[in-house]
Amino acid sequence: MKIIKYALCAFLFGGLVSACNFLDKEPYKLSPEKYFNNAAEAESFLTGVYAILGQSTFYGDNFMYLAGGDDLQHYGGTSTRQPADKGLICANTVSSDPAVTGMWYTLYSGINRANMFLENVDRATDLTDEKKAQYIAEARFLRAFYYFTLVQNWGDVPFKTESTNTVVDLSLPRTDRDKIYDFIVTEMSEVADGEHAGLLHASELGYKPGRVSRSAAWGILARVYLFRAGEYHRMKTQPSGKETEYFAKASEYAQKVMNEGHDLVDNYWDVFIDLCSDQYNSTGKYESIWEVEFAGGNQTDVKAAGRWGNNVGLEGPDLSNNSDVVGKNDPGYSYQFIFATPKLFDLYTANGDYERFYWNLAPFKYVEKDNKSKVSVTGRYFVKGSMRKILDEFHNWGEKTYSYGEYTGTAENYHQVGDFENPSEVKDKGRACAKYRREYEADKKDKNYTCINFPILRYSDVLLMIAEAENEVNGGPNELAYRCINMVRSRAGISTLSGLDQTGFRQAVKDERAMELCFEFTRRYDLIRWGEFVTNMHEMVNVALSAGDEWKQVQTNSVHNYFKNVTEAYNYFPIPDQEMSVNKAITENNPGW
Repeated sequence: MKIIKYALCAFLFGGLVSACNFLDKEPYKLSPEKYFNNAAEAESFLTGVYAILGQSTFYGDNFMYLAGGDDLQHYGGTSTRQPADKGLICANTVSSDPAVTGMWYTLYSGINRANMFLENVDRATDLTDEKKAQYIAEARFLRAFYYFTLVQNWGDVPFKTESTNTVVDLSLPRTDRDKIYDFIVTEMSEVADGEHAGLLHASELGYKPGRVSRSAAWGILARVYLFRAGEYHRMKTQPSGKETEYFAKASEYAQKVMNEGHDLVDNYWDVFIDLCSDQYNSTGKYESIWEVEFAGGNQTDVKAAGRWGNNVGLEGPDLSNNSDVVGKNDPGYSYQFIFATPKLFDLYTANGDYERFYWNLAPFKYVEKDNKSKVSVTGRYFVKGSMRKILDEFHNWGEKTYSYGEYTGTAENYHQVGDFENPSEVKDKGRACAKYRREYEADKKDKNYTCINFPILRYSDVLLMIAEAENEVNGGPNELAYRCINMVRSRAGISTLSGLDQTGFRQAVKDERAMELCFEFTRRYDLIRWGEFVTNMHEMVNVALSAGDEWKQVQTNSVHNYFKNVTEAYNYFPIPDQEMSVNKAITENNPGW
């Protein structure tokens, strides 16, 4: 089903670009002048522009650490690995951090590929006008998206719209972010519905979100405008006076998505089951709008797997070396590197939100009989209070979900065979992320790599962006704002909102985004654009120091240091030392670095 089964890797040149190395089947060297001979080669090259999304230095792995330090989640593993052993990017990193460097060069590699594609696509003379327009639109959008990711993380960055094809004179100064924002919004709007529009309606793509549709462009454009509206917070300047205009634009473009046939799936977990099981919008509600695709699972000659479900996921024994163990006997191994903070736990319980709570925060772990090593999973050990609710109310987690038969004996006689609930209250609120579940993957599962896709944009996010923007534009929530946020809350089975003033509704949107989009790596950027990143992180220090048994990761990993060390500098990533050493036009790093 995957659209992007493999990627074309262009060997590019120094400075602002880097070669990719995540596939084992690639040409030794590629010259654009000798490529683009036909439509197939043009499409293959465009696949290479998309493939940047899945590289290990971006969404394939490191992004979950670089963007994962916020007040809802933290690194909670015991492994010492880069960059997680530094406590995420949120604290204690340096400008020589290899993950920061890798992401910088990966994004510029994607921009350079897009530039090369746009400069050479006319050479594929057998491309139909319709396909050519579509491919050009996708390349322009991806280039703009990579620039937006750079601006989100680094602010002012070097900017160019021509490919790099020489190692001479690679120094390029940073461009004011406003100019880059103008470029981004122009590109994204034009390719979706302007004079040079070429992006397809999501229905023309079969609502398969691996390729960019005009829904994706409009939704991401709304995200761009919301982030731009909050730039003055991290720039430490007065509002520009354009913030209301930016919020209005965010709502305008997000509302365009409402007319494209998307809807919320009936059950919150349905969209994630699809992500995990190589399906696209299988319920017919089309909630998933844009995904990063992963394939191969490191089990085939396709080398395009990721780490979702592996670095984040449910605890269980490692059975990867036992080739005879498949299916429910091996639901997949996870390192459990990403944990929730008590703040997220308390948000769910305060709102009576158990559907999203039990899906996102691990309610059980997989166990094997008598703790035998690497033999077979034989049961699930549930947190007290969760098993009955899950088995009785949330039993429709999907046909593929594994059940091991309910154990009804006593705790003393439980040998980890069957599903059993811990009779003792578990106070720990810092539970592991369970959003990406490997049990839905195809067999046989690799220990370290998965085929689980990552959701860049969902319809629920679009609805919450409308709600937020309408509240800001109108000085309080209007009917549309309430309708959008209450659609999300109703799907979760919690009470709808009414009668709030602007401040109260603003906080409600923030809380709703936390409960709905946790572990989708939007939170850190939300906090930055709200001007709350440093404040919220410092507030977690007291939570950590006073948590006791309610946050065990604090004791085992000194989590409070991650929050304590956050300064205003962490509203940006540092410009990599490697870049500054070769690009002499950049003479100063970001503030505080």
